[in-house]
Amino acid sequence: MGVCAAGGQRLVVAWLVDSGWVVAWEESGGSDRGEVLVGVFGQEPYRTRFDWGPSGADEIAAGAGFVVVVDVLSFTTTLSVAVEHGIAVMPYPWRDASAVTAAEQHDAELAVARKTAGPDEISLSPAALRRVASQRRIERLVLPSPNGSAISARFASAGATVVGACLRNAKAVGRWVREQSRGQTVAVVAAGERWPDGGLRPAVEDLWGAGAFLDGFDGLSPEAEAAVAVYRAVAGRIPEALAGSASGRELTGGGYAEELAIASEVDSADAVPVLRDGWYRAVRS
Repeated sequence: MGVCAAGGQRLVVAWLVDSGWVVAWEESGGSDRGEVLVGVFGQEPYRTRFDWGPSGADEIAAGAGFVVVVDVLSFTTTLSVAVEHGIAVMPYPWRDASAVTAAEQHDAELAVARKTAGPDEISLSPAALRRVASQRRIERLVLPSPNGSAISARFASAGATVVGACLRNAKAVGRWVREQSRGQTVAVVAAGERWPDGGLRPAVEDLWGAGAFLDGFDGLSPEAEAAVAVYRAVAGRIPEALAGSASGRELTGGGYAEELAIASEVDSADAVPVLRDGWYRAVRS
């Protein structure tokens, strides 16, 4: 807390650490007048913001015109492959019986778990989706994911335009958002992964994907600037960096190295996944 005095009045400024708000009030003649100045964790002074996970998204998306979700391994990479093939994708936050019901209600296919997917079934794997989509037409897909999909669903009806970005489409998505935003706030959310206890595990591949998207924007918060700097440090060696990351080694160890190759196709996609009426569909940049 800080206090300054002038003309018989005291301005009291309190930093509420737990909530992230800075509050000020005046004390004069026995009466107090309070006012919330700014939510510091929302990065409100900046037009282009970056943070992690659902809680970070809630902070920085307040008042944003665009929310960009980044989940490189693997939701937004799989999403980028899907919209390239003309598939409409419903982001779904849970893999349970309700996902089955949602797919049935919308006459859509349901992505199943990687380990249980048959040769003609779709999973969260971009390699599986690419293989199946090359063999038959898929119109609609319900894609459950506890990270990128859950964040997308969280903001589906919040008023902002929600877009999915990854390393494959970062340049195209960035170009489209800059054209469309016209001075509106852009909030970029790295989905991250989950520890066994449910806590957020910041995943470096999502930091790279966010930085790749943000490179070329102005009005960046320090958090967004940091994401760009980290991406630039590995931009010339993305395949090696992805393979060496914790998430990359996890996928390789599980027999899914092909997914890393697809995720490493930097700037190969020009279809921009935009969430409208609950479905991601392609817009060309």
